[in-house]
Amino acid sequence: MNPADDDFSQALALIPEGYSEGSFEAGRWGVTVKRSPDGKRIWLYAEDLAGSDIVSFNLYLLEASGSTLKPCEMSSAKVITFVHGYRPDKDQPMLPAKRSDHR
Repeated sequence: MNPADDDFSQALALIPEGYSEGSFEAGRWGVTVKRSPDGKRIWLYAEDLAGSDIVSFNLYLLEASGSTLKPCEMSSAKVITFVHGYRPDKDQPMLPAKRSDHR
């Protein structure tokens, strides 16, 4: 699956900028998303609030070379599954990103 496909892009667009909480596979997760001002990079860091699992990646959106998904020490499949399955809580206030120094 290409991370730039419509389904992945639409699912990722539903995750709000900054910090949010929601559910994934019946668990509670905290997610931080940053989108670069030029629209060429999306960074996501998610952690299981009741455990030790994480999901982290950068998605580069470049016109010349297309989209490139760069998972951080995990498979692309894990990232894609998380983005498709994560459901942010409704009516959350927009909060600034947490862990802004995490890369």
